[in-house]
Amino acid sequence: MAGWGETDQSPVPAAGVVAEASWTDGRSALSALERLSPEELQEMYSGRLCDQSAPNEVRLPSRPESGPVARRLVLNVLESWELHQHLEAGELLTSELVANAVRHAAGRTIGLHVSRKPGWLRVEVRDSSRSLPCMILAEPRPVNERGRGLKIVDDLADRWGADLLPRGKGVWFELKVRERG
Repeated sequence: MAGWGETDQSPVPAAGVVAEASWTDGRSALSALERLSPEELQEMYSGRLCDQSAPNEVRLPSRPESGPVARRLVLNVLESWELHQHLEAGELLTSELVANAVRHAAGRTIGLHVSRKPGWLRVEVRDSSRSLPCMILAEPRPVNERGRGLKIVDDLADRWGADLLPRGKGVWFELKVRERG
């Protein structure tokens, strides 16, 4: 899969438009990205996050339909990296971070970044807001109410946090990975 500014010969409609776009004509790239269906987005990015030797961030439209796409992409990475023990936690934690980015950041896209260092798996969701998340510790509310996402992240992740970036922030979680000997 080609990166921004590179040519891509993809069978996915509009994928080439997105891949060929540079930041100078970002509006057309965003428009093309937003026109893709969840299935087209998944097909376009399938495998891209799995390559540990290449830049492994993908851009998704900031819309609720991107949550399932992000979950499936992370599951694909975990399976390809043979991290089966983290499938359930990785899927749920990714879902929470993407939902928060879509709900609370005003940007048109979010970034999904997956990386692995010795002993750790890291998933990061980037958005255009510079407002850092905070976990609200309050009386338990009914299950159907919002506001439990970061508590879930705090409970399931081995580490999590947020970093300010030049144009927004990245909220991440890490899971310990037992390296094979």
